[in-house]
Amino acid sequence: MFVTTGYHPENPLIVQGDHTILAEVASPHYAAARDSLSRFAELMKAPEHVHTYRITPLSIWNACAASVTTEEITQTLIGFSKYPVPEHVLFEIRDFASRYGRVKLLRDERGLVLQANEEALAEQIARSKHVMPWLGQRWSPLEFAIAPAARGDIKQALIKIGFPAEDLAGYSDGEALPLTFRALTRAGLPFSLRPYQREAAAAFHAGGSARGGSGVITLPCGAGKTIVAMACMERLATSTLVLTTSVTAARQWIAELLDKTSLLEDQIAEYTGDLKQVREVTVATYQIMTWRSRKDADYPHLKLFDSRNWGLIVYDEVHLLPAPVFRVTASLQARRRLGLTATLVREDGREDDVFALIGPKKADVPWKVLESQNWIATAHCTEVRLPMPAALRMDYAVADSRNQFRIASENPGKLDIVRRLLAQHPEEPVLVIGMYLDQLDQIAGPLGLPVLTGSTPQRKRDELFARFKNGQIRVLAVSKVANFAVDLPEASVAIQISGTFGSRQEEAQRLGRILRPKQKGNQAHFYSVVSADTVEQDYALKRQLFLCEQGYSYSIVDVDAGERGLPTAS
Repeated sequence: MFVTTGYHPENPLIVQGDHTILAEVASPHYAAARDSLSRFAELMKAPEHVHTYRITPLSIWNACAASVTTEEITQTLIGFSKYPVPEHVLFEIRDFASRYGRVKLLRDERGLVLQANEEALAEQIARSKHVMPWLGQRWSPLEFAIAPAARGDIKQALIKIGFPAEDLAGYSDGEALPLTFRALTRAGLPFSLRPYQREAAAAFHAGGSARGGSGVITLPCGAGKTIVAMACMERLATSTLVLTTSVTAARQWIAELLDKTSLLEDQIAEYTGDLKQVREVTVATYQIMTWRSRKDADYPHLKLFDSRNWGLIVYDEVHLLPAPVFRVTASLQARRRLGLTATLVREDGREDDVFALIGPKKADVPWKVLESQNWIATAHCTEVRLPMPAALRMDYAVADSRNQFRIASENPGKLDIVRRLLAQHPEEPVLVIGMYLDQLDQIAGPLGLPVLTGSTPQRKRDELFARFKNGQIRVLAVSKVANFAVDLPEASVAIQISGTFGSRQEEAQRLGRILRPKQKGNQAHFYSVVSADTVEQDYALKRQLFLCEQGYSYSIVDVDAGERGLPTAS
């Protein structure tokens, strides 16, 4: 059955029975439909002409957390659809939405209370083997006592059985820490929040209500997620613990805070393998938080979470949140929590745990939207395929799949491709990015490139990054250490010579290294160099999936061994 009749060719949407939605970009109503869809559906693919969205329980729960009603969802689908909307899709949307908020976490004079909206559901919860371990005394047919330390665990358990809890128990205020943004940076440049940054911070804060204070901001690399976090800090005016991916990223956070806010140096601390200071704002790395002396030992640095009365914890690159930090976050639900990411795709599939422990998605601005508004650079993506050398074909043929990938990735012919690409961009700052250290050395050596890897001492890393930023180094060879949270706005070309199998996260992050706005032309180029007709080519296709979903297309260039120059993309 369908809930509407007739055919409306001017409308952009086709709602399908499998909960996917096709959106025609050329429709005059596309922009309005897109803005409404983004509130309750997940963008799966965004090529040039037809975008694909998907409705899932998690996407509907995110919408419910943002106060989007089922009536608004229904009106969007019916109002923008070309064809009648399948009735079962609307029924299931109502069913998904009805599950959110049927269980609430509240706080009263008794302490933390789990409250169901009907006795049958309360009984189902009481008998669930997943939920039962976290329930305390049953105070009434609808209410259970919850230990404060179990606040996160109970939310994880409830989302697993399909009844996400609406957490209205509130947060501790934390230590007061007022801060303001500078009108001029330390370098004397004018500074102000971009509109989407201001809107994202407002969505997270939610006017200071119990419905604000926890959640995830999803923005492309280069769009200023750090600035959004600082805007949240300004609104909350409280002590903050920031967790990020590396010492370099931690120091960039500190530099940004000093450059753009009223905070002073003695109010900000670094907590890493090099320094272990704790101040009103402390920036730590996931690595130090998850360090331990042996596999069966405790994590000594997790005590940092309790070292001050933090009012906000920021999880940079939240899609990389390691398991030990997930576990301790379950016990930190009384503190406000902000996740930052370019993509909520997790290779381990734990998006529901991010929803339960960090919070629902509060803002999500598509990559191509920001590109069209010139907030991030326009990027051309090219895959360069070259043949395997005859001398390596037998080695490749007899190797297992993992070694086949490495042999193909380390194809020595890539040196010549990198040399040609550098010649095509003689004046632009370039990053040569690889996974295998031997390969980086084999390419960087003949080309005279400095190399930065995970084993490079932090002082040397800082020096190389600084020289790249000020133009003393035009081309820098980097390993996976530069994938995340490294601010290199000058880079406009990336040449990827090897990647981590089929990681979509990594492809997005590597493109992100070159998306920050440029002073000249605002144009970026992303090259992925792969061995043709090998498993590396297959994995490269998987890595590119996320970028294609975001609206980027890949040109394919086939390079024959005897050619002198790169041919025009096919």
